[in-house]
Amino acid sequence: MKVLVAGATGAVGGALVPALLQAGHEVVGTTRTPAKGERLRAAGAEPLVLDVLDAKATREAVERVAPDAIVHQATALTGAGNLKKFDEDFALTNRLRTEGTDNLLAAGVPRFVAQSYAGWPYAREGGPVKTEDDPLDPDVGKEARQTLAAIRRLEETVLGAGGTVLRYGGFYGPGTSLSRGGDVAEMVRRRKFPVAGSGDGIWSFTHIDDVAAATVAALDRDARGLYNVVDDEPAAVSVWLPELAAALGGKPPRHVPGWLGRLFVGEHGMNMMESTRGASNAKAKRELGWTPIWPTWRDGFRRGLG
Repeated sequence: MKVLVAGATGAVGGALVPALLQAGHEVVGTTRTPAKGERLRAAGAEPLVLDVLDAKATREAVERVAPDAIVHQATALTGAGNLKKFDEDFALTNRLRTEGTDNLLAAGVPRFVAQSYAGWPYAREGGPVKTEDDPLDPDVGKEARQTLAAIRRLEETVLGAGGTVLRYGGFYGPGTSLSRGGDVAEMVRRRKFPVAGSGDGIWSFTHIDDVAAATVAALDRDARGLYNVVDDEPAAVSVWLPELAAALGGKPPRHVPGWLGRLFVGEHGMNMMESTRGASNAKAKRELGWTPIWPTWRDGFRRGLG
């Protein structure tokens, strides 16, 4: 297929573009800067300088490219690390998830795959691991309400158009903030990422290579609907964070009481620390024919951080 990848120079694009090319697809990748376009050309893709928030330019570009499928991976997450200003940090990404999705869908390309997120959006009740049939959280905390609304809007819009939504877990691996030398990894290594409160919040992770592999599988299988793309082992913060610190050569993380953690990370941050839920990958494995390259973050943290 001829595949248009929106946001082809981000963390996902760095793994996805080569994976699509290796699978035999022709790739056109969007970027907002000509310099990054040269990286795409060097990788074997055709660069397209485009701001997907420009509705007219996006429609014209999609009609000109005439792709068989669009993969929407456009985000603006660089520097998004202040949990007390979560919605503020995600403001541009939220526009890309809403306006950008509308603009990309407007050209009527028959296959459409979009990035979403599995983890903190799920309702914080019931069992520790959620499936695609479980509801999202009715109240994620004041710091993240706009971001969850944008996620809901993206999912409803894409699914309503007959497309595919992939709810990825927390990214780690080369090119992400959770890689050797990455921003979050350095915070963990330097003991600036403590376990706050109980540390019982359950997280699901996805290595960036698995993000790419599952996305290619969704295209190749022409799968429609909603899929959690996560590894096999959801785990509590109190379990995975010390192991990540050890893998990075750092000391064990500090522990701080919940009241103190709330001062620094807010309500949403403490929800992630204490009560968020993980996600099941059973549907993706069954319907996409996908098996994680990195089945567990334990091995991935030791050998797959880059």
